[in-house]
Amino acid sequence: MIRKIAPLAAAAALFMAAPAFAQSKGDFTVGFGVHQVAPKSNNGKLINNSVAVDVGNSLRPTITGEYFVADNLGVEIIAALPFSHEISLAGVRAGSTKHLPPTLSLQYHFGATDAKVKPFLGAGVNYTYFYGEGLDNGAKLDLKNSWGAAAHAGIDFALHERGAFRVDVRWIDIDSKVRVGGANVGTVNIDPLVYGASYVLKF
Repeated sequence: MIRKIAPLAAAAALFMAAPAFAQSKGDFTVGFGVHQVAPKSNNGKLINNSVAVDVGNSLRPTITGEYFVADNLGVEIIAALPFSHEISLAGVRAGSTKHLPPTLSLQYHFGATDAKVKPFLGAGVNYTYFYGEGLDNGAKLDLKNSWGAAAHAGIDFALHERGAFRVDVRWIDIDSKVRVGGANVGTVNIDPLVYGASYVLKF
């Protein structure tokens, strides 16, 4: 039992000894991470509500930048390498699409500016740009770009005075009108959770 407890105690001691990761007015942070876009299940029905559509998950590297306009209050933008999703119709793969989802958020970090554990909440707006979409049968597929609300929550764990480990999750409202061969066939409701982890560096 002692052998099992000792490593945990040592890790806890190292964390307690780590300098605080202050988030004060005028600070700027950059985060380097990996996130998965996980669309909700049941993404709607196309062609007169007769064909169920499902959009698959996608994992990509991400980067964030946040400027603190006041102590604990920051404006953040997230960008990523293009996400790529499989599209299934009636349970069968039918095509794919790529997208870029830049999201701007205003977020509040709770606790003292020099706390070692800093949860945060944010809200903002997302713009999703779709491109490279197509159907496997060669038919032309168009997904309309989307504007929508976004919510963000996470926790920063201080590693040193300029760096922290972050885990976070976002919800994004993404609805796209779909055209196949130039004809409107309905709307796909993607509305994903975007979750992952990153290393945040303060400048």
